[in-house]
Formats: sequence, structure tokens, C-alpha cells
Amino acid sequence: MKTALPLLLAVALLLVSGQSGAQTTGSSAALACQMLLDTPNLTLTSARLRSTADGSPYCYVRGVISPAIHYHVQLPLPENWNGRFLQWGDGGKDGDLDFADHRVAEGYAVANSNTGHDNGSEPGSSFGLNNRQAEIDFGYRAVHLTVMAGKTLVDAYYDQGPQHSYFEGCSTGGRQGLMEAQRYPNDFDGIVAGAPVNFYQAMNTAGVWHLQQMFKNHMAGNLAVDTDGDGSRDSTRLVDLLNEAVLNKCDAIDGIRDGVIDNPFSCNFEPATDLADLACPTGVSTDSCFTPQQIQTVADFYRGPADSNGTVIYPGKLPGSEPDWVRLFVPGAHNNNLPSMLSGPAGDHVNYLFFEQDPGVAIPRLNEFDYQPRKTGMNPEYHWKEFSVDEFTAGNARLMSSIMDATDPDLSSFLKQRGGKLIVYHGLTDALSVAEATVDYFSDMVETTFDGSVSAAGASARLFLVPGMGHCGGGAGPNSWDKLPALVDWVENDTAPDSIIATHSSNGQVDNQRPLCPFPQRARYTGPVGAENDPANWVAENFSCR
Repeated sequence: MKTALPLLLAVALLLVSGQSGAQTTGSSAALACQMLLDTPNLTLTSARLRSTADGSPYCYVRGVISPAIHYHVQLPLPENWNGRFLQWGDGGKDGDLDFADHRVAEGYAVANSNTGHDNGSEPGSSFGLNNRQAEIDFGYRAVHLTVMAGKTLVDAYYDQGPQHSYFEGCSTGGRQGLMEAQRYPNDFDGIVAGAPVNFYQAMNTAGVWHLQQMFKNHMAGNLAVDTDGDGSRDSTRLVDLLNEAVLNKCDAIDGIRDGVIDNPFSCNFEPATDLADLACPTGVSTDSCFTPQQIQTVADFYRGPADSNGTVIYPGKLPGSEPDWVRLFVPGAHNNNLPSMLSGPAGDHVNYLFFEQDPGVAIPRLNEFDYQPRKTGMNPEYHWKEFSVDEFTAGNARLMSSIMDATDPDLSSFLKQRGGKLIVYHGLTDALSVAEATVDYFSDMVETTFDGSVSAAGASARLFLVPGMGHCGGGAGPNSWDKLPALVDWVENDTAPDSIIATHSSNGQVDNQRPLCPFPQRARYTGPVGAENDPANWVAENFSCR
């Protein structure tokens, strides 16, 4: 029979009865936390009091789920708990324990895991080398089992289960949120899934393909340029020129010139035509003009990765996303020819997380495009330049897609039978996971789960597209808001979010504010006539969702 927490606290008070009131309270809380180590049916390694950065005390518990899932749970003291459980989502290939101190300070009991591997010993995608269990844990198992363990600890610590359970995450966390809705619909009452990388194999295939366009033919199509002949590609000014050209054509489509393309889907930017005035003379290559190879690279980025038959397998980059290309895809002096898509998500993905049988370990230095991979010995190598999109269309990622993709459009169990609520958001200048893929998934979900009725879907699921926002944040548009309160209000008070107010700040001051609208609506300017280009009027009350 479970011992009630009040009794535990009473015992603790007796043990420390000779201490002062403050010491007694602290000792009681510490003892109650430590006694969680005796929780049956869980393998726990530690339980002790800690504090958040702002000084909020909580009970910190760590545990292990066989074979290799390490997790932790942040439990506010009983008097500070708001009755809610929150699973905190992960990013990238994970491999660590993430804290959510701000949510603990708000009273949430928060859980998170390393998704079954440690990034310090198995960096990047290497945890998947001939390790199907690790791939499954990363794909879906770790989140679900951490939820189950976290709720068990909540029940043990507070002597009651959570009144409501939530998930909040972006990128990999967004994929995890959709995976939970699809595979484990009873885990949560509400899910916030941001910039979901749920077309996981196609997106990483796209990342490799885009990198290949930059590196191939001795970087002939690279958008970083050597301006002084020293062999170092020191300038990325071409990307600025490209972005300026895109904004000049499409920024004002919504009637406002604010450096943000409100609806990039309506921007018909054609590189061959719209960059004609910036084309280099034959034989010239500078950071003030585009060579034919560079114009082709730009066109390829907007089109998206295609196989040898011309089949596009993932959407191309949306107009307005160009500034993020520099960080993600463009090799040059600014990143030692190692853009973050190469050093991060895509560089070794095809070595360990794409094929059913791993083709070989990653090369020693991923930015050596001309490196000849070793094909003999215990661990032969496989170079990402060897990879072809044809591998995807041939179905060679089928098994790994079944483990890691979260693309099932039937959410009936979560949204209908469970009565769960789902908020999805995606930045329209996201150059890593493209918002068009999320729009496609959400539309498929509406068609499959709600017979195509947008109004019926809106009673339990809403998509918010964010103009000018990059991957999970950043960018020129309003990109900052608290992701969780609207979901909680929807779940607990049945108040659906008809809009969410987002802000953009410069030097700590808000300089742009807009409502985010549920898809397919967009924010339309309804403020003073003729004053739409005055930043003073870029406030939420001057816009309406239509």
C-alpha cells in the first residue's frame, strides 16, 4: 500500500524536531525527495533537492530504463505544484538531459530523457551504428517510457497523478510530439509541436543533397566567394543580394514593407529571370554578381531535392529563408567549410540512420569533399558525397522511416477518442525543416481524420504559420511567444486559440507585434489607412485574422 506524502513529511518532522523551523522544512523536503528512491518498479539512481536558476527548489530524480534510456524528472515541492505534468521535447539527435527550469518555476512537473544514448560518447548519429535498439529508442520508445516513468514518480511524490499532461517541443521535439499523438494517444491531453521534422528521412536526404550542390564541381555553385584570391571563400554577400532581390519582389505582397514576406507561397521568384540584372559576365566570379552555376544552385534550393528522374522528394526552401542558408549550407571561411547542416543533422545521418544496413562509418573530416573513403578493414567508411536521392525513392529508407518518421495522418485516437488538443507551429523562413512539409502533413491530417473539414479539425487541432521566423525562432518577423499557455487554456477551459500574439525585438525593445492566425487564415492589416509602413503601427490591434 502506498504511503501518503503527508505521513512521510510527519515522520521527517519528528526526525528533525530539534532543528529550527526553516531547517525542519528543508530537511523534511529533502527526506521526502530521497524516499522516492524506494519507489517500486522503477530503476532510480538519485533523488535530491535542487534549485532552478531563479532559486525555486524542486525534487530532482534520475533514473534508467533498460537498456540505455537515462531520464530525469524535475518535481516542484508539493506546495508549488500546479497539478500538471509536462514532457519536455528534445533537439537535434539529442543524447543529453535537458532542463526546463522555467516550467518548474511555474509549477510543472517536468520529465526529459537522453532518448537512449549519450552524445558525449556517441556524437551525432553514430549511436545508430549497427544498433537497432538505439534507433528505436530515439525514434519513439524513449519519450513514451519516460512519460510513463515520470507519471509514476508524480504519483509517488504527490500521492496523486497529474490532473493534466502536456508535451512541448520543437524540431526533433516537434517530431516527438506528433509521434506521441500517432503512436501513444493516451499519454497527453495536449501537445505543442513546433517545426516538426516528422518527414525525418526525406528532410535529412534533402540536407545531404543541398550540401552536395554547394560542394560539387570544386564549389562552382557555392554562394560563398573568394574575393582576394587567397583560396578562402571570405564573402557571403551574394546571399544578402539574393535576399534583397526576393524581398524587393515579394515583401509588399501583403501591403506592408517590413522586411518580412507574409505569404512566401505566393512569391513567384524565378532565379534565372529575377537575378538576370545581377548575372556575372562570362568568366567572371565576384561577390557582386551570380555565375550560371550559382544561379542554378539558387534554383535548386527553391525547387528541392530531386532524384535522377526529376522526382522531388522534399519541398524546396521558401523565399525569404535565404539568410539561414549561410549558417546551414554555405561552406566558407565563416565556418571553415563546415556548415551546421554538415556538422549536425545531415553530415553522418546517411551513415547510421538511413539504411537498414549501415554502409560505413563517417569520414574523419566531414568537410573534405575530395576525401577518398577507405573501403577495407573492420570499419569501412562511407562519404556523404556518395549518397544519392535515388536511394530514397528506391525505398532504401523504408525501415528507418517506419521507426523515425511521424507522418501518419490519422489522429483519430488522440483528437477524437482521447479528446486531445494539438497546436502545431512553423516558421515560414525555416531553412532546415520546410514549413510546406508541415502544411502538407496538416492538410493530410484534416482530410484523413476530419473528412477534409477545416472547421471540424479546428475544434481540436490548429496550425500556426509564422511569417519571418526561422527554425524554432529567430528571423526578421515576430518570433517570440510563450508556447504553452494557449494549449493549457484550450485543454482546461475549452478556449481555442483564435490567434496568438508574437513579438519581434531589437536591442531588447519590441519593434514588431502581430497575431499569429490559425491556418489557412493570415494576419491582415486593418490599422490606419496609408500608415501601414510606419513601424509604430505594427502592433497586434492593427491586424485581424482573415
